[in-house]
Amino acid sequence: MKISTKGRYGLTIMIELARKYGDGPISLKQIARDNGLSEHYLEQLIAPLRNASLVKSVRGAYGGYMLTKAPHEITAGDVIRILEGPITPVEGIEDEEPAKQALWKRVRDAVKDVLDTTTLEDLKDHVDDQTQDAYMFYI
Repeated sequence: MKISTKGRYGLTIMIELARKYGDGPISLKQIARDNGLSEHYLEQLIAPLRNASLVKSVRGAYGGYMLTKAPHEITAGDVIRILEGPITPVEGIEDEEPAKQALWKRVRDAVKDVLDTTTLEDLKDHVDDQTQDAYMFYI
């Protein structure tokens, strides 16, 4: 399974909304600018997220989008399924021999487990442990 830009950028939108949760709406223009993404593309991605009731829109001069639930109640799996469809590493798994079926099911289940146990709350505060200083060499 390969996560496309739909899933990746959709997750970016949701993480940004999680970071601003409780502070009011945030515009797609700001999310696009802050992350170097196309505002037009983000507009296409927000519709299915709104239709799935994960986000709501607020009209007006200070409008934008907000999460409909707390960040700890929305998983990465929720977002990926809405934008990418079912999580399947291999198409036609039922046509595979039993040993391969078992392997692909284990892979699918492992990916589902990671996505379904990782919330927006987990992602919004994540900081990469690898800092620039980790690559500093002293002579």
